[in-house]
Amino acid sequence: MADENTEKSAGTSRQTRRRRVDGGRQHRHVVRVTPEEEGQLLALALQYRVSVPKLLVDSALAGGSSTAASNASVRHEVVAQMFATHRLLAGIANNVNQMARVTNATGNVHTEMVVTLAKVREVAERIDEFVDELSRAAR
Repeated sequence: MADENTEKSAGTSRQTRRRRVDGGRQHRHVVRVTPEEEGQLLALALQYRVSVPKLLVDSALAGGSSTAASNASVRHEVVAQMFATHRLLAGIANNVNQMARVTNATGNVHTEMVVTLAKVREVAERIDEFVDELSRAAR
């Protein structure tokens, strides 16, 4: 089962197509629902930012709608946190560039720069560990 793909642009997230699988998806299921059920499915899909077919597949394969919805919610939160981390690192990189400019101009390495670079390394290592942890959990 492929994970949900999302893109983030201009502060909004949107769902993209599921990843391709070798040989394609060869089976199709048609499900008829009442208008009330359709409303519930659409509300859940909107809440967890997935399509109705994705919600149904995840619900069936994950042991229930609450588990599938929770997984989708967790994935969405992880993506949001990763984008926030990316913005934070971009700000830190800007500060490091400013410090490097001053260091190059004066020839003096300030204590703040050494401390900042150590912190950048620490944050990068934590991000690497988190990504490794996510990779292991996805297997």
